Amino acid sequence: MSFSSETIVVTGGAGFIGSALVRQLLDETDAFVVNVDKLTYAGNLDSIPQAKDHRRYALERVDIGNAAEIRRVLSAYKPAAVLNLAAETHVDRSIDGPAAFIETNMVGTYTLLQETLRHWNALAPAARDKFRFIHISTDEVFGSLGPYGTFCETTAYAPNSPYSASKAASDHLVRAWRETYGLPTIITNTSNNYGPYQFPEKLIPHIIIRGLAGLSLPVYGDGLNVRDWLHVEDHARALRVVLERGKAGECYLIGGRNERSNRSVVETICDLLDQAAGSRGAPRRSLITYVADRPGHDRRYAIDPSKIERELGWRASESFESGLAKTVSWYLSNRSWWEAILARGYQAERIGTARKS
Repeated sequence: MSFSSETIVVTGGAGFIGSALVRQLLDETDAFVVNVDKLTYAGNLDSIPQAKDHRRYALERVDIGNAAEIRRVLSAYKPAAVLNLAAETHVDRSIDGPAAFIETNMVGTYTLLQETLRHWNALAPAARDKFRFIHISTDEVFGSLGPYGTFCETTAYAPNSPYSASKAASDHLVRAWRETYGLPTIITNTSNNYGPYQFPEKLIPHIIIRGLAGLSLPVYGDGLNVRDWLHVEDHARALRVVLERGKAGECYLIGGRNERSNRSVVETICDLLDQAAGSRGAPRRSLITYVADRPGHDRRYAIDPSKIERELGWRASESFESGLAKTVSWYLSNRSWWEAILARGYQAERIGTARKS
């Protein structure tokens, strides 16, 4: 999996999952990596420390919705693959401000597809056969599960939030560009990711940082909403396998087989912090506070990753217990990374609470 002499474009490469992929491509392959990122509030170049002055890395500060700039990038670097991880991703933000999600996740994906199609059509036949456009999506497009069952590649789409609806629409666009124009696309849908370098608005880093400060730890509703957790480094490895061996036109669901309720996740973080940083008196579980639920909060997600395990030979290496312990340790050892985000003015306030008429 060296990708020797190949150029790979990663959109959203300064984001959480994108930066994990870029780090692995720089550290573990011979690929030349072009990071296309408009560097929104959640983009952070400090998440790719090895990229500075790296001979196989280039940064293009470009919005995927800017057709002229995307055309310039593709023309200049002539990539063998494009992996689209550029997206607005926070469900709560999508409730308060859905327009940005429509603009980036839908219109931006359309623009990227159009310019990639132009690039692909100009390639020599052998390069056209080898080229891949990989679109990274979410299990949230499938809606909410009951107490039993799992999502698979044939599950019907039923998104319930502005975020998941925008991602569902982008998935459909990618499929249509494959069926209509022949663009060799692949769609991946992943479960909830966690790990190092995740922006503090997400559940796990949010709880870690508040727990370290001795602040209340808010949990939506009864805390029994279930998510299927996947360590971000496992996800990045899966994307590399899809790039290397994935079949054009296919969809692959990427999950860690790690279902946990939100309550269980928060309680486990509390226990890990008590062990690693001391409890400061009362155990941190005493800081848990149940707050009003999020509108349209899906009850349960769970992925069946059998297809990618069977056909491509990928399997998650981290259990939730091992991965979460490593994640808590990373945030304790890398305070400067997240403290810099707080110092830039990020406020960990609750958003996305009200239904809008």
